[in-house]
Amino acid sequence: MAHMTLDVSLDPVVARMRALDGLLDPRDGVAVFNRVYLAVTEELRDRIGRGRFPEARTATTLAAVFAGRYLAAVEAAYEGHRVPACWRPLFQYRRHPGVRPLQYALAGINAHIGHDLPLAVVASCRELSLEPAALEADFDRVGDTLVALEERIREDLMPGPDLLEVADPLTHLLGSWSLERARGAAWSSARLLWTLRAHPELAEEVTDSLDAGVGLVGRCLLTPAPCPR
Repeated sequence: MAHMTLDVSLDPVVARMRALDGLLDPRDGVAVFNRVYLAVTEELRDRIGRGRFPEARTATTLAAVFAGRYLAAVEAAYEGHRVPACWRPLFQYRRHPGVRPLQYALAGINAHIGHDLPLAVVASCRELSLEPAALEADFDRVGDTLVALEERIREDLMPGPDLLEVADPLTHLLGSWSLERARGAAWSSARLLWTLRAHPELAEEVTDSLDAGVGLVGRCLLTPAPCPR
């Protein structure tokens, strides 16, 4: 039964992200990602409100569950609890002087898309009593919003053209990760986890492996890349 989601809204998660934005030092790596994700969530909320998503309840549920996983990671970090492996690099390197804002943003997006999104799809399917195929259109629309905003993020956080040279390590890092590929992998992971729902031990093993793998990519994305002279 999906009655729990009739009144679902993105307003509470937007409010929590705004509150977090007010608490963090703007240079903090978590703050950098939070600003990016706040913009994404506000854009999604606006698009859903304008009727850009035919199944508004389904899209809102997916977006709210998705955002909740990031906010749960933040809460765990502040309460001293264990943070998922995919988020650990961002929290560990959040104040490193050799890591640039764009790296923080991409590392957060990597953690959220690579690990949290497939789990959010599975959780939303359970809550809405739907198969993943019923969420695929909304999944794609959410992904399209993320891709459009990633382009804006790169423009806003990209170093000046004089800094982004071929020899700059950041050039290599930027070319080594793709949101489109991450989104495709997330959908495959969601389908796999949904198929394994009758085998909880195996599903947990796959989830742990996914978490570790995404965390490793995040650590690579946060490799300190000093600006070339």
